[in-house]
Amino acid sequence: MNWLTRLIPSIGKSSSKSKKSKIPDGVWTSCPSCESALYKPELQKTLYVCPKCDHHLRIGARTRFNIFFDNGNFTEIASNVETNDPLGFKDVKAYPARIKEAKKNTGESEALLVGFGKLDGRLVTAAAFEFKFMGGSMGSVVGEKFVQGIQQAIETNTPFICFSTSGGARMQESMVSLMQMAKTSAAIQKLKSNKLPYISVMVDPIFGGVSASLAMLGDINIAEPKAFVGFAGRRVIEQTVRVELPEDFQKSEFLLEHGAIDMIVHRSEIRSKIIGILDKISK
Repeated sequence: MNWLTRLIPSIGKSSSKSKKSKIPDGVWTSCPSCESALYKPELQKTLYVCPKCDHHLRIGARTRFNIFFDNGNFTEIASNVETNDPLGFKDVKAYPARIKEAKKNTGESEALLVGFGKLDGRLVTAAAFEFKFMGGSMGSVVGEKFVQGIQQAIETNTPFICFSTSGGARMQESMVSLMQMAKTSAAIQKLKSNKLPYISVMVDPIFGGVSASLAMLGDINIAEPKAFVGFAGRRVIEQTVRVELPEDFQKSEFLLEHGAIDMIVHRSEIRSKIIGILDKISK
């Protein structure tokens, strides 16, 4: 025993009371915007929107569908489509290794989830990007899943809704990934030829080939508040054109002001807003 522990006997001793009050891992998180401590069960009730600053936290594709579909019930479409390695691509890791890691981390087979279910009693087909799966990048399987979702909508005569969040085309598939821009755009045109509505919802962040194709081709284009939407990143543009861009450049509010999107809708109102739009279209 040293002089400090003789003066303050409690030093170095663990209290049974403090052990009981220890907060379990994973119960708390912090807001990326205001850095407030957020209690996850309460955050779930606000649909993962910070109650302090209204920042919309990023959510996964299945969480999005659980919020969107009636009672979170849906049938997954094209779940059996598997990613291959057409180019034998390797950087620090081989492409198949990256796919395997992404599957393990997300529990998803690819960066796009497609579902068929009911929205306020009405049958709809929907797609949602999983950003945690290689940045929501669009490769051949993402394009194929999207097209199969469109085909499902045409066969069942249902509207198609897509929630996009992506870093763009997947570099590991090179031109194969870029081809998906044309493939998905052609599928959307086929949907419109069948007089079925396509509603696009843009979620932070959405860039590259996805923003330049399927994300901006909706009959109605919606974005969540303060979502970043663009083709190239801000720094790339500034370095290229050597012009300082506005502070809110590429935010959904900037896009709405300049006519690039139709509306900004809070996450808590997206479901009811889409229901209202579909009610008006069906009349």
